[in-house]
Amino acid sequence: MSARHVVSARLLPDSPASRAEAIAALRAGSLVALPTDTVYGLGVALGAPDGLGRLFAAKRRPLDKAVALLLADHRQAETVGDLDAAAHVLAAAFWPGGLTLVVPQRTDAGLPAELTGGAATIGLRVPAHDAPRELAAAVGPLPVSSANRSGQPPALDAAAVLVQLGDVNDLAIVLDGGPVSGSLASTVVDCSTGPPRILRLGSISAEALAAVLDEAELEHRLRG
Repeated sequence: MSARHVVSARLLPDSPASRAEAIAALRAGSLVALPTDTVYGLGVALGAPDGLGRLFAAKRRPLDKAVALLLADHRQAETVGDLDAAAHVLAAAFWPGGLTLVVPQRTDAGLPAELTGGAATIGLRVPAHDAPRELAAAVGPLPVSSANRSGQPPALDAAAVLVQLGDVNDLAIVLDGGPVSGSLASTVVDCSTGPPRILRLGSISAEALAAVLDEAELEHRLRG
């Protein structure tokens, strides 16, 4: 780090006590960095004043790019999104895990327009890591983006988060859960209109997704 890179965030080991502090920080409106099942993420509470604007500013990310919500479980998805039969089947089969479902927003969810870049849909995922699920259970569906400056490599450990974002004033806590896998990003499936289709192929194959929907006798457009 250069002499000008003054770290303001607190680095805490990922533990029950530290997660409680992270929950308190999120409820107070601060940004928190945390490990996930892929890379380290940067999160903020949905209700935090200008929370998304500050998250985007920390990443130097354009405001017109959508952010997915990380969830505690399948039930929490229903509080913000309208899941059809296919979305429910896929969620039951692949959550927690590397599947992001794009579904219509619930009209009564009151989600901020900046979350989705103005779209009427929302990306939802239940990650295969306890930390984001526990924080989302306490705070609510959690907007999380990768904990790095836009255009820079994703952070695979807490030290990399501090190098890129440690001087962000709004970043209160970095939960250090050790190195993360850096595995493939989630597969993104659009269940918002018509039969499901893949928007981004990632850690879950089209064949695996198709097999689950075939078993449920649901139409899809996942193969080619």
